[in-house]
Amino acid sequence: MDNLTFRHSVLLVEGLKVTHQSSQPVFIVLFLSYIFAMISNITLIFLISTEKNLHDPMHFLFCNLPVNDIIGTTVILPRLMQDVLKEASERYISYTECVVQAYFVHVFTAACHYVLMIMAFDRYVAICNPLRYTAIMTNKMVIKLSASAWGLAIIVVTVMIGLTLRLSHCRSTIENPFCDNASLFKLSCENVSINNAFGVVYSVIVACLSAISIFITYVKIATVCLASKNKALNSKAMKTCSTHLAVYLIMFVSGAIFIFLHRFPEYAESRKLGSIMFHIVPPGLNPLVYGLQTKEIRQRFVKLCRRKTSTSLM
Repeated sequence: MDNLTFRHSVLLVEGLKVTHQSSQPVFIVLFLSYIFAMISNITLIFLISTEKNLHDPMHFLFCNLPVNDIIGTTVILPRLMQDVLKEASERYISYTECVVQAYFVHVFTAACHYVLMIMAFDRYVAICNPLRYTAIMTNKMVIKLSASAWGLAIIVVTVMIGLTLRLSHCRSTIENPFCDNASLFKLSCENVSINNAFGVVYSVIVACLSAISIFITYVKIATVCLASKNKALNSKAMKTCSTHLAVYLIMFVSGAIFIFLHRFPEYAESRKLGSIMFHIVPPGLNPLVYGLQTKEIRQRFVKLCRRKTSTSLM
């Protein structure tokens, strides 16, 4: 393979620095994390889609979250597990595969924020305007909200990756465990100030927009709950909202750690680990926090387990 072909068609992924002795334990940890995230998220989608009692706007909107979590883990973990077992000098990826991976990495990241925003809107309507909830949160509205979340993520990421694809590249090493937009435009020797500025501005806007909108939503919900004298209703409302808030904080903190470490080159390995954890921790914890803390889903899950146990004993 000549240097020109290597430079323009095949890239070397730096990946995690693991010793030969630790490669298998690391592989096992990543494999178990991936299997757990996949099984738990698929189980949630299955429960919501098959149980008629869960066919309501709140749970349908929630389905966007496990779907996105499946994308987030699948887009990096299988490839990362392969690389862990390879020598550092053999972790090759084609430029096309790298672009595809980077695209879905950013779709997952953006959709995390947008999906949690539309879920917060659902809780706002349910608690602050309960008499009009069924009139507002119709099937058509659920589809519109879901399409808006995914559509906005796809459009902005397409523009961002498109700006990177216009660049030529003179380097061939991805300084990350997986491909993302920053890793791609850092391959270029051209002026990448537009790409850098777009990425930073977009990240700040999305993070601030989601944080501010969710903060305002919860302030209004808290105000309504404090003014209401219905303790049972308030307890249920706060439990549902605290679950949603916990999921948001898990996502926000995981992402913030990665972004913070990105600014300090001396913590390169910690940054790599942080970027991987963003694709492992939220997808793994979301089903536990949101699924098992939601009474209706928990009851259906227990019912399903009992049904399978009784069937296996027969």
